[in-house]
Amino acid sequence: MRGFFTTILSLSCLLCSVIALQAEDQKTRVAENMIITAADYYNNGEFTKAESILKDVVREFPDNDAGHFYLGLTEFCLNDADAAEAELEEAARLDPSNFWYRYRLAMVYSATGKEELTLKMFEEMVEDFPKKYDLYYTMVELYRSQGQQEKALSTLDQIETVFGSSDMTALARFDLLREMGREDEGYGYLEDFNRKYSSVQVLSILGDRQLSMYNDSSALSLYDEALDIDPSYAPAILGKAETYRIARDYDSYFDVLYGFVDNDNIPVEGKCGYLNALIRSADKQFFRIFGTQMDSLVNICSGKYPRDSSVNLMSGIYYYSKGDYPKAKSSFRANVEYWPESIAAAASYVEMLMYTNDWQALVDEAEKAAGKFPSETAFREYASLGEYNLGNYGRVIEICGELLEMAPDDSAVVLNSYTTMGDMYYKLGEKKKAYKAYDKALEINPDYLPVLNNYAYFLSMDNRKLKKAYAMSKKTVEKDPDNSTYLDTFGWILFLQGKALEAKPFFKNAVMLYGGKDSPVILDHYAEVLFALKEYDLALLYWNKAKAINNGEIPDLDKKISERKSCIKKDSE
Repeated sequence: MRGFFTTILSLSCLLCSVIALQAEDQKTRVAENMIITAADYYNNGEFTKAESILKDVVREFPDNDAGHFYLGLTEFCLNDADAAEAELEEAARLDPSNFWYRYRLAMVYSATGKEELTLKMFEEMVEDFPKKYDLYYTMVELYRSQGQQEKALSTLDQIETVFGSSDMTALARFDLLREMGREDEGYGYLEDFNRKYSSVQVLSILGDRQLSMYNDSSALSLYDEALDIDPSYAPAILGKAETYRIARDYDSYFDVLYGFVDNDNIPVEGKCGYLNALIRSADKQFFRIFGTQMDSLVNICSGKYPRDSSVNLMSGIYYYSKGDYPKAKSSFRANVEYWPESIAAAASYVEMLMYTNDWQALVDEAEKAAGKFPSETAFREYASLGEYNLGNYGRVIEICGELLEMAPDDSAVVLNSYTTMGDMYYKLGEKKKAYKAYDKALEINPDYLPVLNNYAYFLSMDNRKLKKAYAMSKKTVEKDPDNSTYLDTFGWILFLQGKALEAKPFFKNAVMLYGGKDSPVILDHYAEVLFALKEYDLALLYWNKAKAINNGEIPDLDKKISERKSCIKKDSE
């Protein structure tokens, strides 16, 4: 009988255990489903929703390491670094064997500037996960960032012991040794490495070293050895080209470059990068002497990649630098035709038309681009510039009105529009509208110097409201005392107020120090001040200078000078 009850008791205990396990499994499945749902929200960038679910998970299942892990990631994305750190630490405590828990925690330490904790975490992970290759390199960079180069070198020793030597370890060691001021040791290490392994990267660096010491033949030998291994290795090709250039063997230099741009295995970005650098560094004499060779390089590149925007831009810049504006415009126009939906292509073409002063084409293309990209206000501003240079001031005002409707909340656009409208209204003789536009501009920015200067100058030209003009102009010279235009305006207002002696130093600085000598208007104003002070010889000197460069800016200047000479003659009698 006892055996029977014993058997019943055993079966009962077993049944209870099964029920308990089933309940535990049910809880685990609930937690897993909640985490999966939260992970979906996390992956879709819905971090607040993910956070809400994950907080429920860790509250109901505090020992669920995955819940703490995902909550830590979510909190970090919500910019709560402290909460992220706490959750990831808990996940790593619950399951210290999980590499990713500890790795993500280390990344949070790093992102919050806790360098010592970051390094300690990586050191521990290297011990626990010795086959994780990337950990060692991260440690090398951490040691370097903390100035612990010797420890970084020791870590490289570990890498080579566990995984063997490689180009990566060799170059990392070389960089470290150079940082430590042990450059010769670094090059010696690369030479030893190259004798064992023959690396194109190492060979190119050694070639660069020989080139820097003007050992041309040694440099060429090393570059050629690198190119025997990889004929498309750009640093070796360009190093070889540079060796010929320094030796002034330009035939060989360009032959190497022809092969470089014609090589299908070299990315087009690398080709354009080099050619752009060459174009920027070249002067007019270089283009004159080697124009044919440069044309060939650009044509080879353009022929291979006619639809590549970087090539068309490079070509356009080249021809612009060379002064061949028709070809420059053709390259930029081709880019627009190949990529009609590219704002960058349209903008580059419009800018080229501006730089070449092709005002009608600028207006046409800018208007076309403005229609295609209606939200880009810059195209209307370019059109406005073109119309201004064509003398179509009324159309400039219309465009400014369009810009105000397009971007009423963009203070920069509104300020520029009212400023331009003020300038145009004044040119059209509508002074009241001009001043009204300036007032609106100054409501946006009371210290906007271009408006303050123009407003003050135009008032002075009408010889009215000189106190207001004085106050505005005074601001400009206080904030920008090296601007000859602002100095001229302020000096002229002082002169009109009968303060010629006070005005003189402003004109003197404008002319002698800040480029005013190139403006006939400023020279004329200075001469008037000197004339009023009866410094007649100097006055005539500056009037003659103004006359020499006057290009219609001062009407009847000759007549004015003649009248002043008569006054001087009478005064001296």
